[in-house]
Amino acid sequence: MSDLEDVSQHLHDRITSLQRMLDLSLVELPQNRMKKLGQELFAIDRLLDEFEKCLGQRREHLKHLKELEELFQEDLEGVQHMKDNIPAHIPRKKGPGSGKEAAASRSDAADVQRAQTENIRKSSRSFIREMEVITVPEFENIPQYMKGRVSYDQLNAAVSCINAAVTAKYKVLHQPARTLNNHARKLHQRFKEQETKDTKGQYFVVEDDIREFTQTKVDKRFQGILNMLRHCQRLRQLRGGGLTRYMLL
Repeated sequence: MSDLEDVSQHLHDRITSLQRMLDLSLVELPQNRMKKLGQELFAIDRLLDEFEKCLGQRREHLKHLKELEELFQEDLEGVQHMKDNIPAHIPRKKGPGSGKEAAASRSDAADVQRAQTENIRKSSRSFIREMEVITVPEFENIPQYMKGRVSYDQLNAAVSCINAAVTAKYKVLHQPARTLNNHARKLHQRFKEQETKDTKGQYFVVEDDIREFTQTKVDKRFQGILNMLRHCQRLRQLRGGGLTRYMLL
């Protein structure tokens, strides 16, 4: 009995039958009637279990439908976004029109292209690269003498720590210095002074950045973790000017 309505109706009939038997219990019932009453109670108990099972299935079905609705909504928003942001250089179907309309169309296309170029520039300024986590095979391939007692989770915790420092540093760098408070402006100046021609277009941190933006203790053990990350080709060291720069690969 998989249909919820059938189960409900059958349960109702059973309860009605049981109610009649209880009404008759005001007088002494024969043994066979008492046995029938027990069977009815047992049947109702099973029906209740089946009823709860059907309800659970309906809840799962409803949950699945809601998930599908969310996916369809995301797809709809994606299509709408593509519709609203069609690149100006893509040819469109031409219709009959005057020369003035064509000139206006070209002007509108140029405006759209300039706006899209500006959006790309803003996106590139706001993008901050992050180090990828270490996979289990990569961790297992690190020599034991290099790993020591550092666990897989501890190594990736260091990856998260470095990513946090990189993100915080470049959020400061991506802002105009005039909009920053005194402390952030000093950091901005320090970051600029630490850049060289070899770091142009790259993301890097120094030990002071890790101390500034995280609670991680930069000690001998952390240096060993940095060596492990170099082994996994996540970092490379760049020395100069009395600093060791840890550059993301």
